[in-house]
Amino acid sequence: MHATQRLYWIATVIAIATVTCGAAPPGLKRSPAERMTTERLKAADDDVRAIRASRKPVEPSPGLIDYRAIFHAHAEDSAHTGGTRAEMLAEAKLAGVAAIFLSDHHRPPRDFFLDSWRGPRDGVLFVPGSEARGFLLCPTRSVLDKMEGPPSALLEAVRLDGGLAFLSHIEERPDHDMADLDGMEIYNRHADAKKDLAGVASLILRLTDPAALRVFEDDLRQYPDELLGAQVTYPDDYLAKWDRETRAKRLTGVAANDCHHNQVLIVKMVDTETVLVGTNVDRDDQMHRVSAKLRPGIRDMTRGRAAGDVLARVDLDPYHRSFANVSTHLLAPEATEPALREALRRGRAYVAHDWMCDPTGFRFDLIAEEKPIALMGDEVAYKPGDRIEVRSPVPCKLRLMEGGRIVSEATGDRLEVRIEAPGVYRVEGWLTLDGEDRGWVYTNPIYVRAALAQP
Repeated sequence: MHATQRLYWIATVIAIATVTCGAAPPGLKRSPAERMTTERLKAADDDVRAIRASRKPVEPSPGLIDYRAIFHAHAEDSAHTGGTRAEMLAEAKLAGVAAIFLSDHHRPPRDFFLDSWRGPRDGVLFVPGSEARGFLLCPTRSVLDKMEGPPSALLEAVRLDGGLAFLSHIEERPDHDMADLDGMEIYNRHADAKKDLAGVASLILRLTDPAALRVFEDDLRQYPDELLGAQVTYPDDYLAKWDRETRAKRLTGVAANDCHHNQVLIVKMVDTETVLVGTNVDRDDQMHRVSAKLRPGIRDMTRGRAAGDVLARVDLDPYHRSFANVSTHLLAPEATEPALREALRRGRAYVAHDWMCDPTGFRFDLIAEEKPIALMGDEVAYKPGDRIEVRSPVPCKLRLMEGGRIVSEATGDRLEVRIEAPGVYRVEGWLTLDGEDRGWVYTNPIYVRAALAQP
């Protein structure tokens, strides 16, 4: 989020802070703001602990390992990015991340491909890339000379020799053509945050009252993943486009973590009656002034302090927490750049909100004559009698989807369905937290075509 956008955003949420606590979006039992109360956070955490305790390993697909990867990741690439690559590496190791596909903002004359990290570093693979022109770009060589030219020429250059390009921020471009792309984001963390002005307003209220701030800090200490996960909703607009587009073309779905480590919330003293509210990447002139006339508790916060003092600092999104919030799991024989690129190209991937439970090993296969003949990402010809088989490491609500509709569902760690017609079949896994069904896993499809196109 750019500085001017962020300033408007902060001003807007403070303006609505005293008049709304937010209503639940359609299809949700509770709003994000309601999920952020201590009672609800604890209830969700209790269920998360019970779910994790029930986890059992699933036998992996032969020759493939399930690697946790991060897409749409920012470090040292803009004024609104607060994190460094060294910090990202340390936090990736903490979160069990095998690979990070960087998405540097384009800043000419800097070359995002050459002036970046590429290859393994202390056990984590880094792949250089860029978020530019509405795409996530993952070339295998420099494309600096094409970055500001026609989009078609840029995408052609990116995709040479195994490069990949994905459509980003679907909420901003739902009708974008997919002809020159390898895939698209099917979930974006920032998109959820943009929907939730009321939830952000509730955080502003907590920051500017001493008693509420103490509760907030205690909640963040006890329930950090639940707090960051409170904004997560079902990505219906993203999935609807994906379902439409995959009828004609294979497109790999990935998660947009969209991490910057720039949601360190700060309250800074101006005088005894006034504070500035912003983030770790804001200059003072980009922060919003809040008066004790609006929030009387500010007087208690400023008592005995000096102008310029930081009165509160709350870190919502350290990289390791953001990485657990959502990731893309890639099925590959090894964690090398060529192997992971091939997994992406083939759709050997699923998106997961790992903080609820580690989904590693989640399987989705097409079975014929008691043998797997296809797994997520594969394209096969329809044959009567074939069946879908799903395996989960924990019991959950499993849904077999085709064209946006539920074909079959079951509660447990297994789903078996005989398919009756060609279609683009994908699977969703849902977990119940605090009485709410919440999306956990979204697999790439198995493409069951009426007939395969001739090569």
